[in-house]
Amino acid sequence: MPRFPEAPKKSVLIRAAGRGGKQSDDRPADDERRSARGVRVGREDLEGPYPGTFEADGFGSDEPDAFERDGTVQDGADRHPAGVVAHDHDQTDPTQPGPGQRWSTWRSVAKGQRGPEPLPEWVVTRDAALDTELGILKTGKEADAFLVERAVPEGAGPASDDAPDLALDQAATRCLLVAKRYRSLEHGQFHRGSEYTEGRTVRRTRDQRAMEDRKSAWGRAVSATQWADAEFIALREAWSAGAPVPYPVQIDGTEVLMEFIGTEETDELGRTQAVAAPRLTRARPSDDLLESYWDQLTHGMSVLARLGFAHGDLSPYNILAHGERLVIIDLPQVVDLAANPFSSDVLLRDCRTVSDWFIARGLDVDPDALFADLLAQAF
Repeated sequence: MPRFPEAPKKSVLIRAAGRGGKQSDDRPADDERRSARGVRVGREDLEGPYPGTFEADGFGSDEPDAFERDGTVQDGADRHPAGVVAHDHDQTDPTQPGPGQRWSTWRSVAKGQRGPEPLPEWVVTRDAALDTELGILKTGKEADAFLVERAVPEGAGPASDDAPDLALDQAATRCLLVAKRYRSLEHGQFHRGSEYTEGRTVRRTRDQRAMEDRKSAWGRAVSATQWADAEFIALREAWSAGAPVPYPVQIDGTEVLMEFIGTEETDELGRTQAVAAPRLTRARPSDDLLESYWDQLTHGMSVLARLGFAHGDLSPYNILAHGERLVIIDLPQVVDLAANPFSSDVLLRDCRTVSDWFIARGLDVDPDALFADLLAQAF
């Protein structure tokens, strides 16, 4: 059996770009109407040009509206809490991908597309691991975040058939990840302006010229991966420098796999359920914790500034409150403080937005002083 399910001959991303965003004739009429409205997007539009696609059944439903905003997954008349680890126990071989599963894509990406070293102990790197999609965590205007379990099934055997490695056999065998999948440009509901992209370059000049040509199908395909690349690079550098961000596990096309920020709880039925950390806007911290949150946030902004970055869209909605720990998320629009002519305005806006939230809760902070301090650290 091949390592991955058979990949399409041509990626959906490039096919859609070549059609100018129009749907093919072989798709059902109701799918065409959904795409035309720009409200619901099919699974083929969420997945980028990477080989490890999920099976179409089970939690890998073709209909994103099977997932509801109340944190549950709807499957016909049954309702299951989102994030509950549920596998198909009827399949003949549990070591092979079943519905809603794929082989781990860890080995299929180049070394530069993996997270920074040293790897956290919880990262699963075994070839025998399976990725199981458990549900959707968040829908966005240009990307959606899914909960994925990467685990080595029982009976998968040693770490390597040729040379079993005791260290690998004793390594992590299960972890929860967030799969953030960026949509193609045609199906995104929000298009970031030059305020964010000014000063950015791509490796190949051919790609840069294609991106500047709005009629170029290849340029649109490259642009769709630009946001995923930008977020992964920013997460790599920020995590390595000590910023409070999720650990970036890997990038594969338009999919970024990163650390799941949250907890696992057991319900009354004995099922293990993943509970994502709430956004800061929902937190009601005590006075002491509020001050700690401010210190953590300004530390994270300082780390980004010393790296030459401004978050670009920092707000209480892009910060997670995981107990006493703050985690900054959503970094695809990071702004280069040196190359982008709008960087000062963007940084000042970030400072004022987050300061307003803390001021409203009684903490005496000065956004202008924070802005001046970050600029001094950046330059």
